[in-house]
Amino acid sequence: MNQKEIRWRQRFENFDKAYRQFHAANSDFDRLNLLEKEGMVQRFEYTFELAWKTLKDYLEANDVIAKFPRDVIKEAFRYELIEDGDTWMDMLESRNVLTHTYNEERFSIALKKINGEYASAISQVHQRLASYVETGH
Repeated sequence: MNQKEIRWRQRFENFDKAYRQFHAANSDFDRLNLLEKEGMVQRFEYTFELAWKTLKDYLEANDVIAKFPRDVIKEAFRYELIEDGDTWMDMLESRNVLTHTYNEERFSIALKKINGEYASAISQVHQRLASYVETGH
């Protein structure tokens, strides 16, 4: 196994841990209070961050160079690692907005998306990459 292969697998381990925490919190979404929902947004942010970086490392291990999140998302879609490129671009935008500004309306909209389409998109990528880890792909 070469260094790039080792790196993406190590990054996947971190992504896997973050994903499991995110997924657990998302499963209890309806019972979360406001403070817990703010924590849910934080979990989304770092899970999304690890997701795109894991995709980047996987692509690099397969000789596809993409340095920035938007490029990684495009290449991951092109190579069918992600199924819904538009949702991933929307996640990137939401992550950037939530990180740099606080607006109640945007926060509320983002929570609904995090609980729905964002969680589904992240789950799809997690499952795809987990299958690659298992099969040695």
